[in-house]
Amino acid sequence: MASSATPVVEHRGTENRYVITVDGEPAGFTSYRDRGAQRVFFHTEIDDRFAGRGLASTLVTEALAEVRADGRRVVPVCPYWAAYIGKHPEAADVTDPVDPAVRRWLREQLG
Repeated sequence: MASSATPVVEHRGTENRYVITVDGEPAGFTSYRDRGAQRVFFHTEIDDRFAGRGLASTLVTEALAEVRADGRRVVPVCPYWAAYIGKHPEAADVTDPVDPAVRRWLREQLG
């Protein structure tokens, strides 16, 4: 039976991620690294038990709103983020392209 609880998105800065919970249970996350004023998102994951509820979209929407409010820019390395940005042109004003320099930097950060 699907839960009717409202998902909650929490920014966990010390973990470099945003986490989405449903009924207090972790349902997924999106991970990032900061590169100056850019927040480089590289991975998004929703637990299979919560699939099909639109939680990834909710997670990205909330993270994007915080990035915008903080005056940062998004670099959508993560395929989900890239697809989301492609479908939401209103996010273009805070989006930077994924270029080879960003990819090299991210590989170095992730070791």
